[in-house]
Amino acid sequence: ATGLGFLLLWPKSGREAVARFACTLLACTVAGPFLAIAAYCWWPALFASAGQAAVLAGAPAELGVLLAAAPFLVLAGLPAWWLLGALLLWFERRRSKDIAEIAHDAAEAVRQVRDTL
Repeated sequence: ATGLGFLLLWPKSGREAVARFACTLLACTVAGPFLAIAAYCWWPALFASAGQAAVLAGAPAELGVLLAAAPFLVLAGLPAWWLLGALLLWFERRRSKDIAEIAHDAAEAVRQVRDTL
C-alpha cells in the first residue's frame, strides 16, 4: 500500500517517507482485518473459491483465503496518509481553540455531513 501511495505522490523527504510507511502499516494492521471480514460477509463465495483453488494447487485452504484477503488489507492502508493529513490540518486550523470549541466544531461538521446525505 505504501508503494502504491509513493507512486501517486513521492515523499518530499526521508522523514515523510518513514512517517507515511508507518501510518500505512498501522492502518493495514488495524483496519485491514475489519475490511477483510466485511468483504467475507459480502462475498463469502470469493473466499470459499480461493480456498478451493489453493487446495487444487496442493496448498492448504487457508492460504487461498489469505490470498483473497490480502488485497483488502492493502486497500485499508491506501487512504491512511491522506486521512491523517486531513485530520492534522483540521486540528491545525483550530490551534487557538480549546477542547470544547473543537468538540463543537466536530459536532457541527458531523451535522453538516448528515444533512447532505
